[in-house]
Amino acid sequence: MALLPALAAMLQGETTGGEKTGETTGVIEEVGQAAQQIPEETGNILETTVRDFFEGIVGYLINATFVANVVATVIVVLLATVFYRIAVRFIPRVLRWSRPEDEEGLDATALARIKRQDTAVTLFRQTLRYVTFALVALFVFSIFLRNVLPAIAGATILAAVVGFGAQSFLRDIIAGFFILFENQYSVGDFIAVEPTKASGMVEEFGLRTTTIRALSGEIIYIPNGSLTGVTNYVSGQQRFTVEVQLKDEQAEKRVLEEIQEGHELYLIPPRLVKRDETTEGGPRLRLLAVVLPSTAWLVEENLVERIKAAAGEDSLAADPLVYKVDSRNVRRLREFIPPEGS
Repeated sequence: MALLPALAAMLQGETTGGEKTGETTGVIEEVGQAAQQIPEETGNILETTVRDFFEGIVGYLINATFVANVVATVIVVLLATVFYRIAVRFIPRVLRWSRPEDEEGLDATALARIKRQDTAVTLFRQTLRYVTFALVALFVFSIFLRNVLPAIAGATILAAVVGFGAQSFLRDIIAGFFILFENQYSVGDFIAVEPTKASGMVEEFGLRTTTIRALSGEIIYIPNGSLTGVTNYVSGQQRFTVEVQLKDEQAEKRVLEEIQEGHELYLIPPRLVKRDETTEGGPRLRLLAVVLPSTAWLVEENLVERIKAAAGEDSLAADPLVYKVDSRNVRRLREFIPPEGS
């Protein structure tokens, strides 16, 4: 660099004080020329570095070894895809081999077995997807590194790093395992989950997520680790009993006529199951209605308001009483109650 000698000469000229003005002007010109050479030299170095970098990339991409590795990777991916598609189609058929064709007349035990089979099928699909992806990634590493052991070691280190950074993923996997182990719900069950308040039928169950289809058609994906509570409507329905106390028979006729309308959303439309009289001599009606778990408002709100409007306030002896009790559960609870005098 000519810049440093020129600067030194200029400083020396300032200290001696005996140099002439022409000599000072020459030093300044030398400094200017040296300053002009700096960007030129820097640009040449940068241009050479960038050119060498891209030439190295192009040379690597057209190298025969790299092309062979790419071809091998494509073959591995294609074979894995074919294997995954065949397994996804064939193994579920094996798991459903003994399933009866007509599922309508089956008892609760047979239906529960079918639900467990569907759960196993969806779990198998998701697990196979993860395993296939991991094996393909391991093979690709081994192809490019030409040594399986370093690939395994690198994958292990990568898994450890990802494990620390993806704690929510691991939490979902662990929660899914316990849901499966404890048989909290299966594919085909109607559930409501907390804290999202989502409800619907379980379409798929995996170790990481649960897929629910709502009554309105939306598909909801819920991470298993986010579930704080699950309500499983095992029967897939809710049975409501509505008790109506009236003062006269004319109101009774109006109420019975009203409940004959608007049956589209009911599993079992409202119907009269028992009639007796109150202590005052008025009719007392006991109605039964069955709806889907997430449409309880049809009975608790809509049906009650319709009954009140049909009967009229003057003809009601009391507000309609709505309660939901499963007779089978009542019989089970009675078994735990000790008999009197024991």
